Amino acid sequence: MKKIYALTLGLEYMKDLKREFKGYDGAAFSQDLMAGTTVAAVALPLALAFGVGAGASAAAGLVTAVLGGLVISSFSGASYQISGPTGAMMAILLSLVVKEGLTGVLVAGFLAGILLVLAGLFRLGRIISFVPSSVITGFTSGIAAVIALGQLDHFFGIKSEGDLALLKVASYFQTGAVPDVKTTAIGLGVILLMIAWPKKWNAVFPSSLMALAVVLAFQAVFHWDVPVVGEIPRTLFLADRLTIGDLNPVTWPNYIMPAISIALLSMVESLLCGASAEKMTAERLRSNRELVAQGLGNLVIPFFGGIPATAAIARTSVAIKSGCRTRLTGIIHSIILLLSMFILTPVMSAIPLSALAGVLMVTAWRMNDWSNIRFIFSHRFKSGIAKFSITLAATVLLDLTQAIIIGVIFSLVLIVARMSQLEINIADVDNARLKEIGMGLDRVPDINEVRVVYITGTLFFGVVDRLKDKLLTMPHSDVIILSMRGVPVIDLSGVQALMELAEELEGEGTQLSVSSVQPAVKRYLERSGFLDIIGRDHLYPSAEQAILRSVDDKARVID
Repeated sequence: MKKIYALTLGLEYMKDLKREFKGYDGAAFSQDLMAGTTVAAVALPLALAFGVGAGASAAAGLVTAVLGGLVISSFSGASYQISGPTGAMMAILLSLVVKEGLTGVLVAGFLAGILLVLAGLFRLGRIISFVPSSVITGFTSGIAAVIALGQLDHFFGIKSEGDLALLKVASYFQTGAVPDVKTTAIGLGVILLMIAWPKKWNAVFPSSLMALAVVLAFQAVFHWDVPVVGEIPRTLFLADRLTIGDLNPVTWPNYIMPAISIALLSMVESLLCGASAEKMTAERLRSNRELVAQGLGNLVIPFFGGIPATAAIARTSVAIKSGCRTRLTGIIHSIILLLSMFILTPVMSAIPLSALAGVLMVTAWRMNDWSNIRFIFSHRFKSGIAKFSITLAATVLLDLTQAIIIGVIFSLVLIVARMSQLEINIADVDNARLKEIGMGLDRVPDINEVRVVYITGTLFFGVVDRLKDKLLTMPHSDVIILSMRGVPVIDLSGVQALMELAEELEGEGTQLSVSSVQPAVKRYLERSGFLDIIGRDHLYPSAEQAILRSVDDKARVID
């Protein structure tokens, strides 16, 4: 079955390529070239920063950006997706490097690639739609906080202890670490320069690239003794790279959970990137193929020494705004980055680590979805605020995968709690209302003859006892009509409760009728045999018709 679906993905891919490059000419290529050059200018400083920030090297970040564009862009689920190292992924990798070393990152990245390919083949591309937006926003803000806290060592020129961000900060006070003035000054200068750089200039010359250029010029004059990036090899094959010998299945259990974390994060970020980009273009993301592309990229990258990659929202947005026409934009951006490894290596190796830390801190601040955060808090959505806050706290304090799981579970708890708010309103027959719709009765029934019970909410295991208690403890009526227009869903427990209720009421001499049943609920009642218990002639299209029939079979309509 999966072979057939894989073939379907391949055929879909070929059709999309034909459509994408239909009528492609020199003018279109020039647009892709300009967009690719612009994206490369944005990606270069970020690739260096994310590589160092992940606990690997600047070269590892560059290798990831190069191969992310060459491999993932080639097979991506849309023409506009730009992949490479990201800040969100960096937050996972930093703690993994501390625990398992760089080899652990490479093995976990390879296993994550397998999981991503499988996720695409098993059609899990819609998984992002099941994660509430407030959970995603809290997760993103939590990652931003982890990134910023994780850069304090490089920013201040000090050394921390521990693998979690907050433990690192706490260790500063325990060890009495003192910031290096020159290192801190460079990092602070980068932050101020990036903030002050006009937005309208950013599209032409990215603020991060400008800040690094200013710092390098300053260093060329003053030669401050601060930690720098160091040598960047002029090759795609780094010394620290994955080999076949590293893929020993015996050790895989150590890397399964990190691999799941990397794969889940790649899924979330790549699909979110596509969802955001879809709003800016007329092209729909093929989500399952995107997951396969991300998987293929992450299968290849570790063998060159790169860190795991995922689609990057910022770089994808730049590509679209710069006039991206096809997936060649991502490939061109990779080629330019590859050339920079050979041409700009002496320059890049002299970049102070605190300058890259400053770039990442500003990037972390900008990662936050501030418009959505303001919306949640300004409108005082209590459930949204709770989901955002809990996910953010879990992201900072725990593993990132645990944070998403906790956020989703908490959301489900809130949904169940909201579903449990079943409304049960008991009413007598309102003859005035019946007359308004031309169905008035010549005799208004006594309260002990007919009662109408209006139910609003989901009938599931969490509320059935309340419904039974309410109906069995109210005063006797000859007929009880359940109006179920407001019941969109019913589960097995709900059906069983109704069946038990009908039998108990029948024993007390009360006929149970139902009306206004929605189609999905009706099918469930039919399959269960409930309608056979009450009698199919006691199922009515509306409460009014049920009343007319229940009061008197010979009831006449009064004009």
